Amino acid sequence: MDEHERQHVLRAKRRLDSLSLYPSPVVIGRVRVLSSPWLFRIPGFRRFFGYEVGPLILVRRPLSEVSNDLVTHELTHVWQDQHVRLAMWRSYLPGWLGGHVGPYRENPFEREARAAVEATRDIA
Repeated sequence: MDEHERQHVLRAKRRLDSLSLYPSPVVIGRVRVLSSPWLFRIPGFRRFFGYEVGPLILVRRPLSEVSNDLVTHELTHVWQDQHVRLAMWRSYLPGWLGGHVGPYRENPFEREARAAVEATRDIA
């Protein structure tokens, strides 16, 4: 992990540590933030700027151009994945297995990640 990536993850963790969304803080030991522009050229991913897969945060842009708000949003998904993985992943399957039905932006896990960013924006 380079220094820029490390600083992004540490700042996002400090931000999230100020919240009590889950019983224990987000664990960042295996978290990586990787610039993966190829992923965001695939149909279905084009509308995203970041994407979380377990401890991996994949971003569209080079890390030097990525905001900490985006890293914090995606690290919130890492935290969700660490505590409520099945419910989280199921929520993204529209209508299947009781998943969230409605606009993507209204998914409860997306709303929680956006709220976490807003609530912690002033934390360094």
